Amino acid sequence: MAERRKLIVVSNRGPVSYSRQNGERVARRGGGGLVTALRGLVSHHDVTWIASAITDEDRAASHETIEETARDGSTFRLRLVSHDEAVYDWFYNVISNPTLWFLQHYLWEPAYTPAVDHGLHHAWEQGYVRVNEGFAAAVLEELEAEPDAAVLFHDYHLYLAPRFVREEAPDATLSHFVHIPWPQPDYWRILPAPMRHAIHDGLLANDVVGFHSSRWRLAFLRCAVDIAGAAGNFTDWTAEYRGRRTRVAASPISIDPEEFDELAASPEVLEAEREIVERRPERLVVRVDRTDPSKNVVRGFRAFELYLEAHPEMHGRVTLLALLDPSRQDIPEYSEYLGAIQREARRVNDRFQAEGWLPVDLQIEDDFPRSIAAYKQFDVLFVNAIFDGLNLVAKEAPLVNTRNGAVVLSENTGVSEELGRWTLEINPFDVAAQAEAIHVALELPEDERRSRLEAIRAYVREHDLAHWLALQLDELDRASARVS
Repeated sequence: MAERRKLIVVSNRGPVSYSRQNGERVARRGGGGLVTALRGLVSHHDVTWIASAITDEDRAASHETIEETARDGSTFRLRLVSHDEAVYDWFYNVISNPTLWFLQHYLWEPAYTPAVDHGLHHAWEQGYVRVNEGFAAAVLEELEAEPDAAVLFHDYHLYLAPRFVREEAPDATLSHFVHIPWPQPDYWRILPAPMRHAIHDGLLANDVVGFHSSRWRLAFLRCAVDIAGAAGNFTDWTAEYRGRRTRVAASPISIDPEEFDELAASPEVLEAEREIVERRPERLVVRVDRTDPSKNVVRGFRAFELYLEAHPEMHGRVTLLALLDPSRQDIPEYSEYLGAIQREARRVNDRFQAEGWLPVDLQIEDDFPRSIAAYKQFDVLFVNAIFDGLNLVAKEAPLVNTRNGAVVLSENTGVSEELGRWTLEINPFDVAAQAEAIHVALELPEDERRSRLEAIRAYVREHDLAHWLALQLDELDRASARVS
């Protein structure tokens, strides 16, 4: 790991949230890929983490300087930014999700949605802009105390904050990693010109903008040229804009293999695995996702139906186990999609189930140990996302699988750039091709299944989370060298 340095990590969700029980403050450690990924920075550097105050106790803690302890005993400072509840609702539930998330995953139906009305404009000005201003003010206060600290912004909630910081701290070292896809320029034109320009202007205030794949990097640089008017260099991957140069990087995030090795052998996972083994038929197709429209679950069930229709010899011998984490149910589009998932699973089961055999075993709950157990037991891992910035499931599951399972992978996931050659790649809209891919995956010879799985494992172990973190710090060093 590189020499110890001062870092300011900025994200909407923080690594810890607070509640009050029996009059005492209780800390609940955050989950999710981002918090897990950045844990390595906390272990090796002096980190101040700035995040939104979400709970009532978070808001009470926002008036304090908090020193927190990571799982490995490392300490870091946590600064919580409190927002007016209505302002945060506009920021999160109107603009961040679903507007930006839907746009960046190509989920809008332009003939019908979205309707950019006065409400959306209001949510932008009084929600998204104001929350970003609040984050920028917190960053500037931290930079005043530690002017040499590098600032690492994360994800789609904070596109405007870098520009607000740059205006007040022109020499600061700023980076921004975008963990979701970046659409091509024309799709951004769904948003009014001032909004789409502000987003690109904000990101181009950074010294480095990072993405999980070269596909998203290319799209962003094209947008920087077409929307913001930057001068793009598609050889060096830089954008000249407002007198500064921004480097656009592609470095796919990864996982900690040792953590998953330990999880796979944990008592909770072994117990969940025993339950799966007791119930499983001869072959098991597994998907582990959130109930997010971008994950394409409904088409996946339709593809499995087509597979069963074409292969009656497999009735009673194969099940699709779908472990789905309910996502953002306070947003109508997400709750409606969950209903569609449930209806589709019921329809397929009503058509095919017989004599105790359940073709689609749909389980909707947040149960990470059970997901790891399913990873160990899949014969086919099914990942058919419409678009994904990366998709960590495609890295996690093969690492612990015990059955030489094959991977069916959407070509529109960022991870396909790394692992596609060892998977069966599919178009996420082509349910007929997905059905055929399930058949091919189940019929692959054992030696080919093993060689594909071993290749994925070797790649993930070599390109692990520590490797990704090192790339982020290397980009910061390059940015600092340019500035100096």
